[in-house]
Amino acid sequence: MNRRDMLRSGLTAGAGLALTQRAAADPVDLSFPRDFRWGCATAAYQIEGAVREDGRGQTNWDVFSHTPGKVANNDTGDVACDSYHRYRDDIALLKGLGVNSYRLSIAWSRIFPDGRGTPNAKGVDYYNRVIDGLLAAGIRPYVTMFHWDLPAALPGGWQNRDTAYAFADYAGFMAKTLSDRVQDVMTVNELACFTDLGHMRGIHAPGLQLPPAGVNQVRHHGVLAHGLGVQAIRAQARAGTRVGIADNIALHIPAIETAEHIAAAKRATRERNAMFLTAIMEGRYLDSYLAEQGAAAPKVQAGDMAAIGSPLDFVALNIYTPEWVRADDSAKGYAVIPHIASSPRMASPWLVVAPEVAYWGVRLVSDLWRPKTLYVSENGASADDPVTGGRVDDVDRIMYLRNYLGQFRRAVAEGYPLKGYFLWSLMDNFEWADGYGKRFGIHYVDFKTQRRTPKLSAAWYKEVVRRNTIV
Repeated sequence: MNRRDMLRSGLTAGAGLALTQRAAADPVDLSFPRDFRWGCATAAYQIEGAVREDGRGQTNWDVFSHTPGKVANNDTGDVACDSYHRYRDDIALLKGLGVNSYRLSIAWSRIFPDGRGTPNAKGVDYYNRVIDGLLAAGIRPYVTMFHWDLPAALPGGWQNRDTAYAFADYAGFMAKTLSDRVQDVMTVNELACFTDLGHMRGIHAPGLQLPPAGVNQVRHHGVLAHGLGVQAIRAQARAGTRVGIADNIALHIPAIETAEHIAAAKRATRERNAMFLTAIMEGRYLDSYLAEQGAAAPKVQAGDMAAIGSPLDFVALNIYTPEWVRADDSAKGYAVIPHIASSPRMASPWLVVAPEVAYWGVRLVSDLWRPKTLYVSENGASADDPVTGGRVDDVDRIMYLRNYLGQFRRAVAEGYPLKGYFLWSLMDNFEWADGYGKRFGIHYVDFKTQRRTPKLSAAWYKEVVRRNTIV
């Protein structure tokens, strides 16, 4: 044996010994607390269909999706996943995964077709059947009162302050109706999406591009609806009902984990959410936000901020993609680093992959506002999902989910009050302005036949839930 072979043999033996020693060591604990809740999430307009059945009123998304050119391929939610008729099948999917929780939303216009007035009994009956079916399957419902589908009959929509009061009436009624079986209620979903994307950028319903003063007033009506909704739910629901919000705040990651960059990310999180979660958690608009907006600042009436700042039992976060932040010597003390062409993404161009946002989203919200309990109300990924031999082997989605869960696990291990995780989504659905072209589900939906097929990610998530650990 020459010297090179001897060295190679020695290195191989050494490497083998190291591997043996490593295998003998205790494995890294990737488990979650025993009472951690595992679930999936959906939204009414994205899955239900049946838009003209049983007295349901028209919504802003019905109008928007039927306006040519507003949604990819001119898709609409008219049928979606037909879950209105197939909800039992979808409950069976949840039961098959072994999850103990499900986040769903209620279609406001099924309950009050015109946004207010006399309740529609058939709409109420539908959600009673869904809730009862979930409970019979051993699945705890987490109900979101508003997930973007606004009754079209409400005059002025979110530009009208009165819509916030109509929402509170509806939310209070449904809380009273369901709270004998539903313990956890979220008021609204993703404030920035139904305000800014719909009224500033115009890419979501109702498709408006208002000037800054108009946008800020819509934002104010959105957080006011949340606050009035909290009050109405507490007034009408049974004692013990827990109330929170599901929001996709602007999430920030420190570029480097040093004190100065962490402080910059914390400051950015507070200031860049001034019109939404900051106002809710602090009961006021930041002076810096009001000064920045000047004459375009929202018009606030007496009592508004007290309602907006109504105490919450939990905060739920929709966590997908972040903004990177570094400290600088500007007056703000931070700079947001823009995403670039090479930033890693999933199938949706906006979905920049950065697993660390899972940890920092939980940590910074906790450090800033000390909520009693946190949930991840949405986290998931779009993928191209080719069907091969009847299978969808979506290992890219599994990669995404596994890495994000690792960062959520870090937050739990460090003592942050994260108590549950809702994967977006149970199945492929109507993905808003992207129509049916972007698939987020762990069950593949053939929209022609409505057949649901578990993807490889469903098998992976089932194992995560079964073992209560990352696999």
